[in-house]
Amino acid sequence: MSDCLFCKIAAGEVPSTKVYEDEYVYAFNDIDPKAPFHVIVIPKKHIGSADEIDSSNSAEIAHVFEAIAKIAKQEKLENGYRVVNNCGEDGGQTVHHIHFHLLARRNLAWPPG
Repeated sequence: MSDCLFCKIAAGEVPSTKVYEDEYVYAFNDIDPKAPFHVIVIPKKHIGSADEIDSSNSAEIAHVFEAIAKIAKQEKLENGYRVVNNCGEDGGQTVHHIHFHLLARRNLAWPPG
């Protein structure tokens, strides 16, 4: 999608600090971190939100979670981490390209505050 910020980041058109990349996934440091470790993990294929997941793209989403496990090992997140997805306006989604926040290296109380 030509006007999508995360598509541009994955394509290298907008600078980011890469944490992980493979054929299907790109992960980069969040510019407004909410934890000492805060990475955004996206599929390179444009999927607008969790509402758009279906049989034609669910393999990309599965691969995102495989990448999250690799990142957790790579970054030695042995004490745990949280994966967050915001869907839609009321869910707090501000970029309309499905993405997952990977947060770690602090105690992440529930409910989030």
